[in-house]
Amino acid sequence: MPLSEMPLSEMPQSGMPELPETETIARDLDAEVRGAVVSQVEVQRADVLREATAAEFIASVTHATITRVWRRAKLVVIDLLTRGGVAQEGARNERVQHLVVQPRFTGGLLIAGEPLAATDAAYVCMSCTLADGRHLHYKDVRRLGTVALMTAERFEAYQSALGPEPLDARLTDPMFSGLIRASKQPVKVALMDQKRLAGVGNIYANEALWHAGIDPSREARSLSDTEATTLLLKLREVLTASIAARGTSFRDYRDARGERGRFVEQLVAYGRAGLACVRCERRLVGTHAIDGRGTVFCATCQR
Repeated sequence: MPLSEMPLSEMPQSGMPELPETETIARDLDAEVRGAVVSQVEVQRADVLREATAAEFIASVTHATITRVWRRAKLVVIDLLTRGGVAQEGARNERVQHLVVQPRFTGGLLIAGEPLAATDAAYVCMSCTLADGRHLHYKDVRRLGTVALMTAERFEAYQSALGPEPLDARLTDPMFSGLIRASKQPVKVALMDQKRLAGVGNIYANEALWHAGIDPSREARSLSDTEATTLLLKLREVLTASIAARGTSFRDYRDARGERGRFVEQLVAYGRAGLACVRCERRLVGTHAIDGRGTVFCATCQR
């Protein structure tokens, strides 16, 4: 049975949005709100805020201009030009700040011109009213995600601890091989280490390793340079295809328009334990032994 046709109760648990999902949200929001001015801010659930109290958050973000929305790792970053204090010449001081949104399992950013449906409105944690009357909401059913307000200096320190982006052309084959093969951990765990490589989570680690024909339990240092090069190629292909399909939706993930991602229809490993491998037709193996998360692989195809 295709995953897209499974009953909701039988679908695999979807983890936090990964690179393709946050990239989709960031691109949508950037097209919609770049240049918009925030006229009003409301904090409904202050427990999702980080690095600022509700009062500080409201004071900083109100009247700010959104200059860019982009992605770093699994984060959606909203760049703000804020105004505060008075310069000696009498002009208003301007400074760059960042709203750093980590959606985790059930969080999401929505842009809306009309009031939200009651089912969505009940879970709104923070809302920005834009000068044109639209609203940018952060909603989170379980409130496991976070919205952090960071200065430019704080954000630079924060993001510099993350690894390189897998889709960045500056990440060469030799660089990737060196990063992955320096680890004694299983290769799946090394792929998902955000300090080693940013943005890859459980879904796309499973998929990339299947496409590369690599057993996820192998020590990362056991890969050859050729295998590492193949793995990076397949990882990039999977991530690019998922972005084109607007991400993977099981239970919770929705894009900034509230729509589901379609990459679920292209999954060949993740969530398919017990089903036939589309390459060799042997039954796919499912285990939680590698890293405590669901790992699906083909014991015949992946070595």
